Amino acid sequence: MKFAKTIVYVEDAEASLKFFEQAFGFKATYYGNGYGEVETGGDSKISFADYAVGQSHLSEVGAPGRVGIELSLVSETVEEDFKRAVAAGAEALKEPEQTPWGQVSSYLRLPDGIVVDLASPPGN
Repeated sequence: MKFAKTIVYVEDAEASLKFFEQAFGFKATYYGNGYGEVETGGDSKISFADYAVGQSHLSEVGAPGRVGIELSLVSETVEEDFKRAVAAGAEALKEPEQTPWGQVSSYLRLPDGIVVDLASPPGN
C-alpha cells in the first residue's frame, strides 16, 4: 500500500492552487470544475477541491456534513486492507467495488473522523 494524495476541501480550489504555486514554487494544475493538484516533487500530491465538489462526491458514500480533508491510499489488495481497517475500528462508508474506469474503490471513516479513499492503482 502507498500514500497517493491528500485532498483538501476549500472555498476556492483554483485560488489555493495559485497560492501554492506562487508561495512555494510547486507546479499546480487546475483541471476545472473545482478541482486541481499540486506536484510535491515525489509520488504523492496535494489536491484541492471546492467544498461543493466534496459535498457532492462524499455525500454519495455517506460522509456527513462539510469534510475538510480526505486521504487517498492506493493498494493492490483493497478488499483485504478494507477488512483490516474495519476490524481496527474504521467505519465502512462504501464497501470495495469495481468502478467503470477500472479501479476497485472504497471509503472509510477513521475513528478520528478523517475520510479515507482506499482504492487500487489507476488503470488496474
